[in-house]
Amino acid sequence: MADLALTPEQEAQAQRIAAILGKKVQEETLQLARLLASQPDSTFFGKTEFDVRDRVHDLGAHAFATALNERKKGGTKGRA
Repeated sequence: MADLALTPEQEAQAQRIAAILGKKVQEETLQLARLLASQPDSTFFGKTEFDVRDRVHDLGAHAFATALNERKKGGTKGRA
């Protein structure tokens, strides 16, 4: 994705969201790595693949919830 031109307020909001998400991403990355390392070759795809997809999807949902929560705090002025 190309860099977006943000207003200073939007950049500040983006930095707050990134800080919040960073901890969650780090935790989830370790859990994904543990899941992948624990699986034998015979089950690497199939159920494990879907487990990874579900976890990544949950992380995306967390990103949306975090961004929405930051907007509710008044981080954005006017229409989004």
